Amino acid sequence: MAASSFLKVSFLLSLLSGLWPEQTQKSSSSSVAVFPPTCNRIECPIFETIEVGNGYEIRKYNSTVWVSTSPIQDISLVEATRTGFLQLFDYIQGKNYYEEKIEMTGPVITEVTPSDGPFCESSFVVSFFVPKKNQANPAPAKGLHIQKWKPTYVAIRQFGGFVSDYEVGEEAAALEASLAGTIWSAAIEKNRGSAPTSVYTVAQYNSPFEFKNRVNEIWLLFDLEE
Repeated sequence: MAASSFLKVSFLLSLLSGLWPEQTQKSSSSSVAVFPPTCNRIECPIFETIEVGNGYEIRKYNSTVWVSTSPIQDISLVEATRTGFLQLFDYIQGKNYYEEKIEMTGPVITEVTPSDGPFCESSFVVSFFVPKKNQANPAPAKGLHIQKWKPTYVAIRQFGGFVSDYEVGEEAAALEASLAGTIWSAAIEKNRGSAPTSVYTVAQYNSPFEFKNRVNEIWLLFDLEE
């Protein structure tokens, strides 16, 4: 409970003070299969590791429930995530139709639909993982929507430090490169179909006031015929 409350408050204070986008630093060397330390303190979605490859990890997540913002148009992932998290923070503090306070969870994820050209606004959807005890009947809220994921495969690339706009594109490209030629890449491409841009998701686990052992992830979601 104390850790959850600390994360709620620290996220909000950092967002309001503008510290998050200013505290960027180049990530440490990328790694995979590192269990985010934050998930030892707060609830995170459960997954099974399917494979650990060279620069990537394949996970299978159980059915999960997320509360998500409407698409946010911006040129900055950092700014869009800040905007979206403020909406989600109000939600977990009780600004929902049930007037229910909800425990902090991890990660906060931002789905990125890149723009077609430079200096154009991309589309971002920011989501909060609904705790297990709330998933059967998640509280609705104005301006937010509930997403219920079926069991989902995810290709993961991890990186440290504070997330920055220039870095996430590089990390997403590096994940794509590490998957090239694998069965996973073929499954991801099949799921994309004729989509003109490569959608990816940025998962952030840490409070901005945590400076050590930071774990961020790039996610590529896909289905796999079994």
